[in-house]
Amino acid sequence: MTPDFTVLDRLLEISELFQKDMARAFDGTPLTAARIRVLWELQQGGPSTQHTLATRLGVSPRNITGLVDALEAGGYVVRSPHPTDRRATIVSLAASARQMMREMQREHAELSAELLGAVDPADRRALERGVDAIATHLRELIEADEAHRAERVEAGA
Repeated sequence: MTPDFTVLDRLLEISELFQKDMARAFDGTPLTAARIRVLWELQQGGPSTQHTLATRLGVSPRNITGLVDALEAGGYVVRSPHPTDRRATIVSLAASARQMMREMQREHAELSAELLGAVDPADRRALERGVDAIATHLRELIEADEAHRAERVEAGA
């Protein structure tokens, strides 16, 4: 008897498969999924302060400091003084990392096209709309839960 798989089951499976693929791709390097997220954000958004990176990635300032420290030690990013705020530093991709990220971006686009190619052309737009709707709604549920938790903390304080 075959178990009934829900859409959530399939999404979780896809998430696990992506994590395995990423772990395989970066095996033998100091790059972790969290460090890759920082590099990807810098590739997409350009140089940034650590505070802005932490906010965009949804991590603590302490966490982003550790990630940037490790990436800097590995030669993936460089820190430079902020031009107008003496307390802040700007984090940028190192030249070698820019090339690596361009390659990763190319591979990302190729994999995206290949995966979408597995879907009947007539169904692709509906799939894209559905995935967007699920991601948007999940973000809203998480934000509402975070707000509810903050309210409970304030009420108990």
